[in-house]
Amino acid sequence: MTSGSAYTEQVELHGHIIDSLLLPKVLDIVLEQGGDFELLEVRIGRRRQDPSYARIEIRADSADRLRAILQQISLHGAVPIEQHDCTVVAADQDGVYPDGFYSTTNQPTEVRIDGEWIRVADQEMDCGIAVDPVRRTARCVPMAHVRRGQLFVVGHRGVRVVPVARDRQVGHGEFRFMASDVSIEKPKRSLIERIAHAIRAARASGKKIVLVGGPAIVHTGSVGHVCRLIRAGWVDVLFAGNALAAHDIEYALYGTSLGVYLDRGEPAHHGHEHHLRAINTIRRCGSIRAAVEQGVLSAGIFYECVRHDVPFVLAGSIRDDGPLPDVITDALVAQDRMREHLRGAGVALMIATVLHAIATGNLLPAWVTTVYVDINPAAVTKLIDRGTVQGIGIVTDVEAFLRQLCDLLPA
Repeated sequence: MTSGSAYTEQVELHGHIIDSLLLPKVLDIVLEQGGDFELLEVRIGRRRQDPSYARIEIRADSADRLRAILQQISLHGAVPIEQHDCTVVAADQDGVYPDGFYSTTNQPTEVRIDGEWIRVADQEMDCGIAVDPVRRTARCVPMAHVRRGQLFVVGHRGVRVVPVARDRQVGHGEFRFMASDVSIEKPKRSLIERIAHAIRAARASGKKIVLVGGPAIVHTGSVGHVCRLIRAGWVDVLFAGNALAAHDIEYALYGTSLGVYLDRGEPAHHGHEHHLRAINTIRRCGSIRAAVEQGVLSAGIFYECVRHDVPFVLAGSIRDDGPLPDVITDALVAQDRMREHLRGAGVALMIATVLHAIATGNLLPAWVTTVYVDINPAAVTKLIDRGTVQGIGIVTDVEAFLRQLCDLLPA
């Protein structure tokens, strides 16, 4: 709509828009993009659990600028007052979205079909939204799964995002020391207690606990801690690469990791060969499960996974030795396998594995509690910078974290 020389649109925001800083974020975007605004109505919840509401008039000097502003603020839950159904266009070839397709975030999303708001299923960032108008359903579909003739949402009209309220601790608005979200100097005990509580809550509600692990788990002498978590039922699925499995099995067979005896920190004679010999042993058996059943593998993380029926997905990379026969070397197949196991996830615990953590984070909706632990602060911030804004980052030694977590969870 135009008003004098300005193009205008009224939008509204619902929910925890004050304590989650969504309202100021939306207003900042409007100004940064060369627009202007007027707050027509603001209702602030009186208590922390009460939702707030804002009605805002957005102004711009051109239709294109207004459209760009509306697209950006829609990602933060700003919805035009004058509502329209979503626009859908059929894909004209496999593996390709229609031009102008709506690109999803990991936040809860709804689309409007025949005047009714429909929740988008299988929420995942960097996907398109496939719509079935007859069944009145909508779901996120990865690019590789697009099939010719599928209807996809294009543009931002008729789409609304309902951002997950972020946990804001007391004191965030005041001057204080160690205020960054990622600090190696912060006390860890209280944060690990919160994580243990989230894990217990996930299991009590029937949700999955997903462990994503890197080889540093073995290198730091943490295999026993992870085995304890698996035996106690605190792990429902394990994601990793060839490296974690190879070094876990190397440790089980030779007592070394990267050829170093973990009990005394000394290199073994020809220890550099151990991981390759371990892989070769499992390949001769045919699989990790077969090695357990044949009595060849009798200890370690993957031994416990087999014994306790904990599924695992090993996704390969170009640098893998061997690899182990269980490693999925097709990245798209590995993604799909991970998606299957992430349905119903309540907590994702990621330990010292940047690439697998980012991959898992990209597949998770924002309401899943996501924890990343690494000794390197840059690795922790990298996950959050890749869109997993709900991530809880802990900069600490892997062994110290897992030991404390085990102490807080019943064996």
